Amino acid sequence: MGSAGYEQLVADLDETAVLEAWERNLAGSVRAQVAPDQLRAELSALYRAFVAGVRSGDGTRSNSFDEVRALLSELSTSRARRGFSPTETASSVFALKDALFEVMGVTGSSDQLELSRAIDDLGLFTFERFAAAREAVILNQSEQLLELSTPVVKLWDGILAVPLVGTLDSARTLVVMETLLQMLVDTGSAHAIIDITGVAAVDTQVAQHLLKTVHAARLMGAECIISGIRPQIAQTVVALGIEFGDIATRATLADALRHVLNQAGYDVVLRPDRAS
Repeated sequence: MGSAGYEQLVADLDETAVLEAWERNLAGSVRAQVAPDQLRAELSALYRAFVAGVRSGDGTRSNSFDEVRALLSELSTSRARRGFSPTETASSVFALKDALFEVMGVTGSSDQLELSRAIDDLGLFTFERFAAAREAVILNQSEQLLELSTPVVKLWDGILAVPLVGTLDSARTLVVMETLLQMLVDTGSAHAIIDITGVAAVDTQVAQHLLKTVHAARLMGAECIISGIRPQIAQTVVALGIEFGDIATRATLADALRHVLNQAGYDVVLRPDRAS
């Protein structure tokens, strides 16, 4: 890349004509989802940076194309966050090739082949940046969902509850532990109930995760009780030989709350007018 003819080929093109052709060659879904003024501004900035890089004669992998790569990275990240597909994003760059050849009106020259390779390189770069940006978006969403799936709620003064639903793995246990410990500090609570009613199954790994969370809370000066021990879970725990030691357990969240209230100095009694 970078012959005098190739540089001159691009330099002689009318920018307005290229931009209009480029916009026409974009996927209809892209034109429909991006405001016309914003789309024209993006294409214009990219084209001018591309022309400046071409005039350097150093190739698309050189520092002369840093501005183009920076603009493409920003474009890819924006498209990934807005839900565009990788094809829609990369094809927006490849559409520049069609626009340039359309305005040139000639085909088959060696300069055009070099130009085609240059745009292909930038299209592949755009695809790579889109993939990286999309992975970052998915990772961020996964972390947010993980946090939402491990709420810590205040049941009573000094009493917290962690209702768990689904599978309890190492990553989720870490979030549970961090969230619970922080809430213990923020609220000054001395008791916490870890409710596993919504946990599908308890195996040795899940039990170890629960024990680590309880021990971590104890280091903070708080006592934990595990509730939601259904008959099936109780049988599994016994069959696996899992020992909870001196950790209190209860069949239901209501039983656990009654136990913790008693430990905290409260008496839960039925009013005389409600007695049968």
